[in-house]
Amino acid sequence: MATGCKGKPEPEVKNSGFVLSDTMAKMIALDTVRTAAIDNQLTLSGEISFNENNVIKLFPRSSGQVTESRVTVGDKVSKGQTLAVIRSADVAGNYSDLSGAEADVAIAQRQLDNTGSLYKSGIASEKDYAEAKQNLLKAQAAKEKIQSLLSINGAGSKPGGVYTVTSPIDGYIVEKKINAGSFIRPDMGDNLFTISDLKNVWVWANVFETDIPRIKTGSSVQVSTLAYPGKVFNGKVDQISEVLDPTNKAMRVRVSLDNSGLLLKPEMFAKVQVSDVQQQTAICIPTRALISEDGKDFVIVYKDNSHMSIAEVKIMKTLGDITYLYEGVNPGQLLVVKNQLLLFQQLLND
Repeated sequence: MATGCKGKPEPEVKNSGFVLSDTMAKMIALDTVRTAAIDNQLTLSGEISFNENNVIKLFPRSSGQVTESRVTVGDKVSKGQTLAVIRSADVAGNYSDLSGAEADVAIAQRQLDNTGSLYKSGIASEKDYAEAKQNLLKAQAAKEKIQSLLSINGAGSKPGGVYTVTSPIDGYIVEKKINAGSFIRPDMGDNLFTISDLKNVWVWANVFETDIPRIKTGSSVQVSTLAYPGKVFNGKVDQISEVLDPTNKAMRVRVSLDNSGLLLKPEMFAKVQVSDVQQQTAICIPTRALISEDGKDFVIVYKDNSHMSIAEVKIMKTLGDITYLYEGVNPGQLLVVKNQLLLFQQLLND
């Protein structure tokens, strides 16, 4: 059932004796009274975070010491760009093992060649020849095993045991946990860098217990930040936590936002306004049409330059630029929304 719209007779717009001049007519602006669903906005505090589904975490391939760290948080990086240089005793040991394995292969190959010649001459037995072939296969297998270790743990490395950490994608460094001189232990399970393209970000907002029933997946959201006053980023609630934070007793909700302009940065604070549109309707007017006088609220109803009147209105609630009314005006009427105070004083005097 509509609220504030009960079929009351439309207030008569009388000729007050005051006629709006052409000059003053150019100074005013008009807007229309309408009926709309009541929009209960819920304002939450939030924080910008990178989209964890669109990030790459880079881990060390081997223990060692960081000799160079070439990027910092916020830097733009390209695919294949070197982020850090690490000197590793393990990688150096693998290269030493590889040299030994290559020597073993060379020796085994010479032995096979010699045994093969002797076998053809009837001096060596078939068993000796088979053993020489088997020894070569073992030496080659050992070499390939070490090469595989180097391809995994020392990719892009050099014989001195130095290997590089490179970026696998184009993006931005959003997290960094090492500096030049840092040691990487064999049991270290932490990542070195986190890279994100930042073209899509998350906003995490806190919802207190009393407001939980007003939050639904898919609810429209307007996000604003201190960095960009007046700019609104539109999104929707795409995830609602099922548990409350034990510290602040708040439930976390997640909003996904397009950030193709790269304006939003992780760790920014944000104001999150969630729209809760109800089935109930009410008369609504632009908030800027209101005139407050002696604790009452009025609007200027306009029909033409010779027919204007003051109407007292009863406010239900004000949400930003929109004010919902219990009564006072009817849908379709025109209201003065600019310089109406000048007209108000003139109509009172008349």
